[in-house]
Amino acid sequence: MKKAPKSISLGDILIYPLWFDSMGAKSSSLLVETPDIRLLVDPGASEMQPSFPLPPDERKRLREEALGVIKEAAKEADTVFISHYHYDHHTHPLEAPELYRGKELWIKDPNRFINRSQWDRARVFVKELSEISGEEFEAHLGPPGSLEASFDSWPTRRKKDKKWAEDLVSLWRGGEWVREGRIGDMRVRFADGREFRKGGTRVLFTEPLFHGGEYDRVGWVVALLIECGGKKLLYSSDLQGPVIEAYASWIVREFPDVLILDGPPTYLLGYLFGQRDLQRAIANTKAIIEGTAPEVIIYDHHLPRDPKFRERTQEVWELAKKRGRKFLTCAELFGEEPVVLSTLQGP
Repeated sequence: MKKAPKSISLGDILIYPLWFDSMGAKSSSLLVETPDIRLLVDPGASEMQPSFPLPPDERKRLREEALGVIKEAAKEADTVFISHYHYDHHTHPLEAPELYRGKELWIKDPNRFINRSQWDRARVFVKELSEISGEEFEAHLGPPGSLEASFDSWPTRRKKDKKWAEDLVSLWRGGEWVREGRIGDMRVRFADGREFRKGGTRVLFTEPLFHGGEYDRVGWVVALLIECGGKKLLYSSDLQGPVIEAYASWIVREFPDVLILDGPPTYLLGYLFGQRDLQRAIANTKAIIEGTAPEVIIYDHHLPRDPKFRERTQEVWELAKKRGRKFLTCAELFGEEPVVLSTLQGP
């Protein structure tokens, strides 16, 4: 890796944080190298929201810079992982085919535990993979497969939650499914709940996890574990805190040596993210700090879109300092201040 400004060395695992929100564009991308694999994680970047304290042309420039860093890292990668189909986690193949060509792609299952928006986006993604390979998209579709879609682990009394879930199950059972397999020189595989080994490296993908709280309409994501040489990296994707206590307990049980943890979207507080979920996210992050001992925790994504992110999550930062944890944003790992804070200070 030539262009990444800093890496985290974890025994036989080398972690390059490529771009995160604290650097001024929405992203959560890594390159992870072991003696056996070079895995590019969530190769996407989006412009910051209009409320972000930068002018539009600068927001656009930072997004382009982020994508440039990710493209450079893709030259080193042989495998790509996409945790879900938001545009800060993947890039359209027609815009950046070099991210995907010649690689093995482990992608969020486009057919199950996916909301309507991402169902459509996943099909656009595979359609564009077909286009850059000179193949027909329809050749990679088929009838619905077997579906076990139980929500018993997440009981709810809210009728609108039940209706939302029932409607999605109908979509999953009734729509054409994307099939795994080869598309040109790429091999497409569905990640949900699976794992693989290459040499001494174990790569494990979780079952679908809610993107936020229970029955969050944003849908589901897949988190990632990489183990090699007795060391473990955990990448949370978009758990928004995590909001859900069971997810925090899972992270504690895994006891990772490096944790890449996304935070709550406080910039949406009072709009699409409630005070109760913020308090849950803070409590869960504190439980993770108390219950684990990583060499470093990168606490980034969602959170540094808000100029008040430290104030709103103050308890978390104070506890991390008290416990002596290396707990910081990606920008701070690189020796810089988060862009959302530096812009407020002026020239």
